[in-house]
Amino acid sequence: MNTGKIDVTGLDDDGVTWTSLATLYLRAWESRAERSILGDHYAAAALDRIDYDFAKFRKRLWPQSNQFLVALRARQLDDWSAGFLARHPQATVLHLGCGLDSRMLRLEPPTAARWFDLDISKVIDVRRQLYPEHNQYQMIGASVTDPGWLPQVPADRPVLIIAEGLLPYLAESDVRRLLQRLTDHFSSGELIFDGVAPWMTRLVKAARWGLRDGREIKRLNPRLRCVEQLPFTTHFAKIPVRRYRVLYQLGNGIPVWRNMFQEFRFTF
Repeated sequence: MNTGKIDVTGLDDDGVTWTSLATLYLRAWESRAERSILGDHYAAAALDRIDYDFAKFRKRLWPQSNQFLVALRARQLDDWSAGFLARHPQATVLHLGCGLDSRMLRLEPPTAARWFDLDISKVIDVRRQLYPEHNQYQMIGASVTDPGWLPQVPADRPVLIIAEGLLPYLAESDVRRLLQRLTDHFSSGELIFDGVAPWMTRLVKAARWGLRDGREIKRLNPRLRCVEQLPFTTHFAKIPVRRYRVLYQLGNGIPVWRNMFQEFRFTF
């Protein structure tokens, strides 16, 4: 693995790939907190290796507050993932739209598990310089909406499908087709992802698909059964900074605020 500085020219040329850098920056920022929620030290190490002027992110991203939104979202998905791997140590994990996330390293999956990270080719090109592949860990460079990549992922084991920061940015028709391909390919497993309320699609840049209640997924794919639905504000007590902890606590008591960002766990 190359240990020099990594050129990420091209990742900041559009809103989709720019978020890979932005999310990495926020996770790295949060990892340096005295009582980090996510503890993503791999993100901090990756940030140090990337040749990019991250100083400008501080004004654009407001990391003092937005770090907690990103960390709480990732922590819940990590917890669900760890639980699934404890129940199915020989499972296949498929992380869709993985960006520059270090989840595979953070979770240290069982040695018998297989892990596949998927994103567009220019993101995967950077990932391969940050995180080495091995027999049980492979990366796929393709658009999530392209049906051609799915046969590369074996379907002989229970699967955990992770889609963080992805589905709200697809059209509903693309979400429907993607979910159908996944449940046709795999016989059983779980799907975990985050979503936004429908009204938030008018406010969040590039967001296209909103979800009020996990039960609405039945309309898109009858095989999927919602077993958990949690607002991001649920775990406000984990926030180490008092003013933001109080803010999230207040938001958790206001339905319109509590439900604008949620996380979902489905079985099939």
